[in-house]
Amino acid sequence: MATFSIRFLGCKVSFTDAQTVRERLLADGHAEVETEHGGDVAIVNTCCVTHEAVSKSRQAVSRAARTHRRVYVTGCGARLEGAFRGLPEQVTVVTSPSEETPAAIAGDVGPIACVQADARLERARAFVKIQDGCSFSCAFCVIPLVRGGTRSRRADAVLAEIRRRVEQGHREIVLTGVNLGCFRDRDAGFGLPRLVREAGAVPGVERLRLSSIEVNHLTHDLVAALRETASASRHLHVPLQSGDDDVLRAMGRRYTAAQYLAKLAPLCDFNLTADVIVGFPGEDEQAFQRTLELVERAGITKVHVFPYSPRPGTATAAADTTPTRVKKDRSARLRALSDELCRRRWAAKVGTTDRVLVDRPGRGYGDDYTPWIVDAEVGQLVNARAVALSEEGILAVAA
Repeated sequence: MATFSIRFLGCKVSFTDAQTVRERLLADGHAEVETEHGGDVAIVNTCCVTHEAVSKSRQAVSRAARTHRRVYVTGCGARLEGAFRGLPEQVTVVTSPSEETPAAIAGDVGPIACVQADARLERARAFVKIQDGCSFSCAFCVIPLVRGGTRSRRADAVLAEIRRRVEQGHREIVLTGVNLGCFRDRDAGFGLPRLVREAGAVPGVERLRLSSIEVNHLTHDLVAALRETASASRHLHVPLQSGDDDVLRAMGRRYTAAQYLAKLAPLCDFNLTADVIVGFPGEDEQAFQRTLELVERAGITKVHVFPYSPRPGTATAAADTTPTRVKKDRSARLRALSDELCRRRWAAKVGTTDRVLVDRPGRGYGDDYTPWIVDAEVGQLVNARAVALSEEGILAVAA
């Protein structure tokens, strides 16, 4: 038996990939330990979406190498050329596609005789990956280079995993992928709307959520499926990147600011969140002001802000024209607006009730993925009444 620890950096897809490796090692009979305690094996699932993400990933790998006999570097960063050169000898960079990584690591570590039939994820919600890769070519994005073109799991495999997660005790299922709207199982006649309907119909699924959806994939059928599915969360994360048409065009995005707003118009009752890149080459102060205005007009309540970082192999790899101090200033201003918009939504909920999934001691998320602070056991779905606000979310009592 080997002892192992695992950590991930980056997005929900990275988390899901790391958990798949974790489950494989547990199923082979190996024992998980806390990362800081050291052990035989460490797996670090890395991110490379920005220069800072690569730097943090390298730091995590270096720390693991000081306390573990073997370290496996996986994820997007592992497939970025040259990102992990010059590390200690016990570090192995696994460049296999995400679907092949668990078997590659398990085969190297070696199975043992005493195996576990099931390995429960230690979360109230389960992330189920339905799709990987991206076949689009946004000028700033390295993901198509490190994850390859879009490909989907079979619908029956996805639904089988959802049933298994429910049996393990998970109350919420989050469908995740690099570009969810590209999910297709043509042989079985599935697109994302049908998958939403059938996933929501699995007995025991009490909440169903999409991790992210590109605005061009917000079709009438998908919106209808979300509204018709009782368990579907009233939350969508819809990447924006910029509110300026010239910047969007330079980025290689396939919509205008007006089209983005039009797609979100039927979702005024949803909690909408987004990604925005600040300081992209060519973004001047007027372009940034248009982004601020669009974020507010669209009713977005939380913005994940990314200062532009040139990525090797992308169309804008050699371009970084916005000074760092300007990026920092714009990032701070956008985050301040995001905080204000968050609090507006939270304030509107005072006096209302919601079902809260408690995923950490004393806190959880409402149906629309707003944060609630409520005294209840982890893993429970509780009815809660909002009574006040705090810096971390909505203060509530059991209803």
